[in-house]
Amino acid sequence: MTTPYHSQYYAYELTKQSASNTVGRLSQSLINATVDLNPHQVEAALFGFRAPLERGALLADEVGLGKTIEAGLIISQLWAERKRKILVIVPPPLRKQWNRELLEKFYIPSVILESKNYNEIYREGNPFPFSQKDHVVICSYQFARNKAQDIQREKWDLVIIDEAHRMRNVYKKSNKIARVLRDATEGYPKLLLTATPLQNSLMELYGLISFIDPYIFGDESTFRKQFGHGTKEITKRDFMDLKQRIKPICHRTLRRQVTEYVPYTKRIPIVQEFTSSAKEWELYEKVSAYLQREDIHALPKSQRTLMTLVVRKILASSTFAISDTLLSLVKRLEALLAEQQGEDVLTPIYEDVDEINETAEEWDESDEDTPDAAGQELQADHVSENITAERNELFSYYQLANSITENEKGKALLVALSKGFAKLRELGANDKAVIFTESRRTQLYLKEMLEQNGYAGKVVMFNGSNNSPEINEIYQHWLERHKDDDQITGSKTADIRAALVEHFKNEASIMIATESAAEGINLQFCSLVVNYDLPWNPQRIEQRIGRCHRYGQKYDVVVINFLNRKNEADKRVFELLEQKFNLFDGVFGSSDEVLGSLESGVDFEKRIQQIYQTCRTADEIQDAFNRLQAELDEQIQCKMKETRKNLLENFDDEVREKLRDHYEQTSLHMNKLERHLWGLSTFEGSTQAQFDDHSLSFKLNQSQEKYQMISQVRKANHDSYVHHYRLGHSLAAKWIEQAKSRELSTREVVFKYSEYIGKVSVLSNLVGKFGWLSLDLLQVSSAEEEEYLIFTCIDADGNQIEQDICEKMFDVPASVDEEVSLSEPIRHLLSNILKQQETAILHKIHQRTNEFLDRELEKLDKWSKDLKDKLEIELKEIDLEIAQLQKDARMTRQIAEKLEINKTIREREKKRSEMRRNLYNEQDEIDRQKERLFADVEKKLEQKLTRKHLFTIKWRLI
Repeated sequence: MTTPYHSQYYAYELTKQSASNTVGRLSQSLINATVDLNPHQVEAALFGFRAPLERGALLADEVGLGKTIEAGLIISQLWAERKRKILVIVPPPLRKQWNRELLEKFYIPSVILESKNYNEIYREGNPFPFSQKDHVVICSYQFARNKAQDIQREKWDLVIIDEAHRMRNVYKKSNKIARVLRDATEGYPKLLLTATPLQNSLMELYGLISFIDPYIFGDESTFRKQFGHGTKEITKRDFMDLKQRIKPICHRTLRRQVTEYVPYTKRIPIVQEFTSSAKEWELYEKVSAYLQREDIHALPKSQRTLMTLVVRKILASSTFAISDTLLSLVKRLEALLAEQQGEDVLTPIYEDVDEINETAEEWDESDEDTPDAAGQELQADHVSENITAERNELFSYYQLANSITENEKGKALLVALSKGFAKLRELGANDKAVIFTESRRTQLYLKEMLEQNGYAGKVVMFNGSNNSPEINEIYQHWLERHKDDDQITGSKTADIRAALVEHFKNEASIMIATESAAEGINLQFCSLVVNYDLPWNPQRIEQRIGRCHRYGQKYDVVVINFLNRKNEADKRVFELLEQKFNLFDGVFGSSDEVLGSLESGVDFEKRIQQIYQTCRTADEIQDAFNRLQAELDEQIQCKMKETRKNLLENFDDEVREKLRDHYEQTSLHMNKLERHLWGLSTFEGSTQAQFDDHSLSFKLNQSQEKYQMISQVRKANHDSYVHHYRLGHSLAAKWIEQAKSRELSTREVVFKYSEYIGKVSVLSNLVGKFGWLSLDLLQVSSAEEEEYLIFTCIDADGNQIEQDICEKMFDVPASVDEEVSLSEPIRHLLSNILKQQETAILHKIHQRTNEFLDRELEKLDKWSKDLKDKLEIELKEIDLEIAQLQKDARMTRQIAEKLEINKTIREREKKRSEMRRNLYNEQDEIDRQKERLFADVEKKLEQKLTRKHLFTIKWRLI
C-alpha cells in the first residue's frame, strides 16, 4: 500500500544529511551497522561530527567501550556521503583487527598497506599505492613514517590514529615517528583514539591536542609556562581555561557510566605449575647459555637481538619446536663453511613464530647493522675452526632435543584443561577453549597430543598460513554452506579465518592458535583462554584475552597460565605481568593506566630479553628484575590521575542523562529508517521480488536468493544464511535512485488511516478531511552540509498542518487517484508557507553558525594572546636577567670578573633593544596570521542554498 510519493519521500529521507547536533547525522551508519550500538558509542561518533570547524577529535573512552566501533560509525557515515579517502594508522598487531571489524560490522572494504603489497601495487602501474578507490587504507606507524611523503600527497577526508597515546610526546624532538606523522597528516581532519591521553604530564595532553589542531595553544613554551608544571602550580582560573579550550575536541566516557547498557564479566585466573624433566632442563640451560655468548656465528649480526628473541620464544615453547630450529642453525653454519651466506636456511625459524614480522617492524636494530662478520672472514682458519666447533655443539643440542619424546608442560596442559572445563561447567558456559602458542611446530605437537588423549575430532588449528588439508576441507564446507548469503567476502584469507571460527563455534571444543588468532577475530562464544606460551609483550596478552573477554561475553572468562618451577626468570616475568599489569584478574583486565603507560610493548620485550641475555645466576636475575620492577612502578604510577579526572571527565549524572536521551532517540530513529527502507523496497522491487512483511525478508524472482533486513539478522543471534539487506546494499542503492529519479505529477493521494495498525491521535483528528501538500528539498552548505525535507501542507480551509503530522501521514497506507490541478491561490499560499519554513530553518542554522564562529574566534584570540604574552614574558625575563647581572657586577671586587659581567650586560641590553624593536612587528605578524586564519573560517561559513521541488499532491485522509 506504498505509493510512488511515499517511496520518493522515503528515498530522500534515508539519504539526507542532517546537522551534527542530531542523531540523524549518523542515519546511514546506524542502519548499515551489523553491531548492536550502545548510546555512548553514538554519542562519541556524534562528538566527532559536532564541531565541523575543528580539525578533529580525541576520543578517550576507557578501555573496553569500543573506540573502534565509534570510529567505524564515523567512517561508515562518511562512506555513505561518498567521502572515502580515509587512512587508519595503527600499531602492527591491530591492522587485521581493523580490517575485519570494518568489513564485518560496517561492510566497508579496506586494504592493509605494507612493504610487500605496496611494491606490488607500484609495479602494477599505480605510482601512488595510498590512492585506493573505495577502500579504507590501513597501515602501521612505522610504515606510515617511511611513506610520509606518499601520505602527504593524498587529500584525506579523515585520518584515524589508534593507540594515539604513542603520539602524546610529539613535542619532544626524540619522538621521531610522532613528529613525522604530525607533519605528514597536517591539514587533514584527524580522529585520535586512546584510553590514556594523559599519564605523567600535562605536556602529553598538549602533544595530542596540537597533533589535531595547532591553534588551540600558542606553542610548547607558552603551554609549559602556563600549564605544564603540574596542577599544583596552575591557578584555578588557568585550569578552567585549559578545560574550556580542550572541551570541543576531547571526549571521554567511563565504564561505570555505561553499566546500564553494557554488562561486564570477570576474568578468573588459574596458574598451572609444572617442573621440566632433567633432559628438558639440560637442553634449556645449554641453549640459553649458548645464546648469551658474544661470539656465535649462527645468528646474523645484523639481526642478532631479534633472532635471539625468536629462538628464546621457541625454546620456551617446546622441545619439538626448538629441535627443528637448532637444525636450521646447524644448516646455517654448514652454509657458512661452504662460503655461502645461508640466510635462506633461517627462514623456517621466522616462519615458526607468526607475529615476528610485526615485532620486527617495531624492533629498532640500528645499532646492530654491522655486516655479518662470519660471512666476511671465512678465509681465516681459526674462524672456520670456531664455526665447525659451534656446528658440532648445536648438533649435539639437536640430538638431545630429539631424544625427548614427552614434554612435562604438555602433560600439564591436560590437567589444566580438565580444571578449566570443570570451571566452565560450574559457570554454565560452553565447553570451548582457545589455546595460544607462539610456535607453529608446538601447535602441531599439541594437536597430536590432545587427539591421543580424548580430544580426537574436537581440535581445530588456526595460524598465519591456515593451509593444511584439514583446514582446506573446513573451508570448502563453509563455502558450500554460505554460497547463498553474505558471509563470503571474496578474500580467501578472510574467509578461511571466518570458516575456522565458525567450525570452532559449531563443531570443535578446542582451538589451538598462534598469535595471528589474537588479531581481529571474535571468540565471545568461548570463555576459556589458555596461554600455553606467554608472550613478554603485555599488549599482546591483553589482545589474546580480549578475543573472548569482550563486549557480548555472557560468562566469566577463565585464563590459564603455565609456570615452570625451575625457571627463576620465567617466574619473575609472570609476576610482573600478573601483579603489575593485572592482566589475568578482575572485571576489565589490565587498567588504562597500566597498558597506557607503555608506548610500545616491544620496548618492554627488549628489556626482558636483555635480562635473559645478560644474567647468569639466580641472584643476577633477581637483581635485574627488581630494578625493572622499580622502573615499572614509576612508569605505571599515574601521576596525573586526579588531573585527568578533573580535566577530562564529566559528572556521571550529566553523562547518564545524555546517554538515556541518545538511547531513546537512536531507537526511534532506527525504527523510522527501517520502516522507510522496507516501504521503499517493497514498492520499488515489487516486480523483482517476493516480500514477506512478517520476517522483513524477500526473495528475488530470478535467482531465488533470500535477503533479510540487517536488524532481523542482528536479532537472530545465530549464523543466518541470508544476504544482509541494508541501506548500503547495491539493491537498496538501485531502488533509492529509481525512486528519486521518478517524475511525479500532481495527483490525489488517499491515506487510509482505517487500515493503519496503531493509533496516531493527531491523524485521527484529520479523518474525513482533505487538502494540499508539497514536498521540497532544501540543501544548505555552510559550516557543514545539511539537507531538509520540508512539507508544506494545508487543509481545505487553508489552515497550515505541521511538519511532524505530515511525516506521520506518510506512515499510513495509501492509494493514488486521478490527476488534479493546482489553483493559483493555493499555489501562492503553499509558496508563502514554504518561505516561512525556510526562513525558520535558516535562522537556526545561522544561530549555530554564529556559535561555531564565536568559538573559533575565541580560540584564535587565545592562541594569539598566548604568542604575544610569550614575547612580553621573554622581554621581562631578560630585564630580570640584566638587573641580576648589574647587582652581581656591583658586588664583585675582582676587576677581570667585573669587566666580564659588564660585557655580558651589554650583550643582553643589545638583545633587549632588538627584542623591543621587534616586539610590535612580531605582534602585528601574529595579528595578520590570525586574520588570515579567520578569513579562512569565514570562507567556510559562506552559505550556499539549493532548492529542489519533489512533488505536490492533493491529500485525503479516510
